[in-house]
Amino acid sequence: MVPGGRAREVERGARDVLDPVHFDYLAGGAGDERTLTGNEDAFARRRLVPRVLRGPGPVDLSTDLPGVRLAAPVVVAPTAFHRLAHRDGEAATAAGVAAAGGLLTVSTMATTAVEGIAATGAALWFQLYVQPDRAFTAALVARAEAAGCRALVLTVDSPVRGRHGRDERHGFTELPPGVVCENLRAADGRVRDLVVDPDLGWDAVAWLRGRTTLPVLVKGVLHPADARLAVEHGVDGIVVSNHGGRQLDGAVSTLDALPAVVEAVAGRVPVLLDGGVRSGVDALVALALGADAVMLGRPVLWGLALGGADGVRAVLEDLTDELAHAMALVGAHRPADLTPDLVTVP
Repeated sequence: MVPGGRAREVERGARDVLDPVHFDYLAGGAGDERTLTGNEDAFARRRLVPRVLRGPGPVDLSTDLPGVRLAAPVVVAPTAFHRLAHRDGEAATAAGVAAAGGLLTVSTMATTAVEGIAATGAALWFQLYVQPDRAFTAALVARAEAAGCRALVLTVDSPVRGRHGRDERHGFTELPPGVVCENLRAADGRVRDLVVDPDLGWDAVAWLRGRTTLPVLVKGVLHPADARLAVEHGVDGIVVSNHGGRQLDGAVSTLDALPAVVEAVAGRVPVLLDGGVRSGVDALVALALGADAVMLGRPVLWGLALGGADGVRAVLEDLTDELAHAMALVGAHRPADLTPDLVTVP
C-alpha cells in the first residue's frame, strides 16, 4: 500500500501494519508526552491571514541549505531504527527521498550503514552524537564524510537519554535479532553501545570542526541564548528541536520557541524547525515565522511502513505539493515571501 493524503491517515495505516511495540517506540515520547502532543498543538493554534491580489505567479520552493540546494525547504529528520518500520530500513527511506529529490539526515542509530544508505544516491546529512570515546566518534565522522554526506548535524539535547513510558510498559529494551545500529560497528566488527557524553560543552563544536571540512549544524536548540552561543562558536546552521518530544517532557514546543531563536540568530545562519510538522500548511507556518526549512520525522516512518521507498516518496511529494498550493493561496511566490504577519493566534 502506498500512502497519500493526510498525515493522520498514513499514521493510522502504519499502526495497523506494525508490531504494536515497534509502533509505540517510533510514535512515543518522553514522560506523559506533553511535549510530543504540544509540538502538533502549537501548529493547530495558528491561523493564516492570506494576502490577495499580489500576482505571485508560479511558486518556486527552491532553497539553499549547508552543502545542498533543494527543490523544497523540507529535510527528512534523523530518526533511529528504520528496520522496525520496514525490512529494507534506511536504504528504502533513502531511495524514496532520492526519488522525491529530497535530503535525508542519516541517524547515528540507523540500522543500515551510512555507506549502504549513500549507495542509493540520495543527498545526505549525517546526525552525530559525540561520544566520550572521541577516537571512535572521529572515525564515524570520517565514514560519513567518505560516504558523501554533505553536512554534520550535531545533536546537543541529550546529556542523558529520555525516559519513554510506552517502551517501559512494553519492556522494549532490545532490537529484534539481526537488527543492529550499523553506524556503531567498530573496525573489529563489534557493534558498540551508544554512550552519550554528559559533559559535552561548546568546545565540542571546535573539536568537530578540527576533524571535518563539512558544515556543522547543531540540533536541539530551544533557548535564544543558546542560539547566540551557537553562532558565536561558528556553527553553519541551527535546528530548533526538542527531539520530537522524546527527551524532556514539558519542554516548549518547537514552533513556540522558533521566533525567539530566529531573532537571536538575526539571519547569520540558517534556522530549521524540527517537530510537529504534519502538513504543507504546517511547513508554511514555520517558514512564515522565520524557519529556512522544516524537518519531517514520523510521517516519513509511517510512509516507509506502508509502502517502503514509494511510501516515503509519496509522503514527501504530498507535503511539498500542499506547501506550494498553500503558498499560492497566501500570495507568496518564494519561501522568502512568507512573513510573520501571515500567521496569527486567534
